Amino acid sequence: MTILDACPARNQTRIHQAIRSLLKKMNITVVEPEKTQTNSVCCGDSFYGVIPTRQVKEQMKKRASEMPVEDVVVYCVSCVKAVHIGGKKPRYMIDLLFGEETLPKTYEPDQWHKELDEYIDNH
Repeated sequence: MTILDACPARNQTRIHQAIRSLLKKMNITVVEPEKTQTNSVCCGDSFYGVIPTRQVKEQMKKRASEMPVEDVVVYCVSCVKAVHIGGKKPRYMIDLLFGEETLPKTYEPDQWHKELDEYIDNH
């Protein structure tokens, strides 16, 4: 599997190390992408609301295309959506730990952000 490090954790080397340590203990070999860990690039979701949704999805496809293998480990829910839109298979870290399949559920950016906003408003 490869790994897409979440942009909010870009400078958190302890998170990068912890994720990789868990994957190693699970006997998962990580094929590092070119832009990884402290050099990671956003999955594209951070552009939502800044550029048109069509362009956000193009950014997601571009970032996913940089992943060297089909299965992409992610630890950010928005990255799950982006990897799915990009045509790769997202593997959410929590799902891996519990032996579950990662299902992107709502993944279209407009609907996903609407759900996020509603959740925030209600909590």
